Amino acid sequence: EEDLLNDVCREVVEKWSESQIVDTKEKKEDEIQAIASMMEKQAKIVVKPKEVSQEEKQRKAALLAQYANVTDEEEYPFPDPDEQDGLTATAVNIGSEKSLFRNTNVEDVVNARKLERELLRDEFQKKKEQDKLQREKDKLAKQERKEKEKKRTQKGERKR
Repeated sequence: EEDLLNDVCREVVEKWSESQIVDTKEKKEDEIQAIASMMEKQAKIVVKPKEVSQEEKQRKAALLAQYANVTDEEEYPFPDPDEQDGLTATAVNIGSEKSLFRNTNVEDVVNARKLERELLRDEFQKKKEQDKLQREKDKLAKQERKEKEKKRTQKGERKR
């Protein structure tokens, strides 16, 4: 019975090892099949080229031309404050006849600077007026002190 038992054990181990080999082969084949099917699915997915109408092509060309003109014509988008008043209109209107939209960036910056200068000018004017009023008050106070001093000295001289 011992020999029979050993034979049975050996046979069981052999069958088990054969089944393991078959399973690994099947797994590899399944993996290969899965990869192949994924690749086939990806190959089927085709990106359709976007159809662009002639009008859209012209619009795009106009935009590109406008940007090219702006960068070629403007050396620096913000002119000096001294020259700003004369150049503001030209800097804002560059290519406005050709453009499909209006670029307001330069205009916004120019308007912001104008507003800032006006505010500073107003503040300076207020300060100037306040200084003038303060000088007048100081002048009146000085005159009053002189008059008081004069009265005091007159009073002192009368007593003598």
